[in-house]
Amino acid sequence: MTVYETILKRRTVRFFQPRPVPDSTLEKMVNAGRLAPSAANLQPCEFLIVDDPNLLAAVFATLQWAGYVTPAGNLPEGKRPAAYIVLLLNQEKSRGGVPDAGAAIENMILTGLEDGVAACWLGSVDRGQVTKILHIPDYCRIDSVLALGYPDQENQAENFSGSIKYWLDEKGNFHVPKRSLKDVLHRNTY
Repeated sequence: MTVYETILKRRTVRFFQPRPVPDSTLEKMVNAGRLAPSAANLQPCEFLIVDDPNLLAAVFATLQWAGYVTPAGNLPEGKRPAAYIVLLLNQEKSRGGVPDAGAAIENMILTGLEDGVAACWLGSVDRGQVTKILHIPDYCRIDSVLALGYPDQENQAENFSGSIKYWLDEKGNFHVPKRSLKDVLHRNTY
């Protein structure tokens, strides 16, 4: 599969199979994140893998899921993520880092997909609680959390028709409206 084909295949997944993600895959994903571009090569991104079953439940409770649909926000135990990667920005390295974090996250998502691991990139996080649960030092700021596992749903992009709200079908699959290329592409002038 080419990189472009992988990008076309990539969809956010919120329902996962109850099977662990191998350490080798999680570490490969972090390595891909580590190698992402970094402004001035300051490299403020750090990565905290969470796969301990006791911590998974605690971290899950700090996340908000699928704001446009219910009951998707109340994922049953057997459909929850098998692991998380918490992306941290080390403030001793740089006070910025948000673009670095975005590049790192996308590298990790695409790398995981190569091994069949799906992801949900979460910015709606109770950062204070996650910091306490995972003993994150004060000089690190949580950018986002990547929820990971093997998918237990098939999601697809839909043509945008006036609403950005994604929706669930009767099988529990997400349909996500996306603006067309002709609506977002401009050349030389707007």
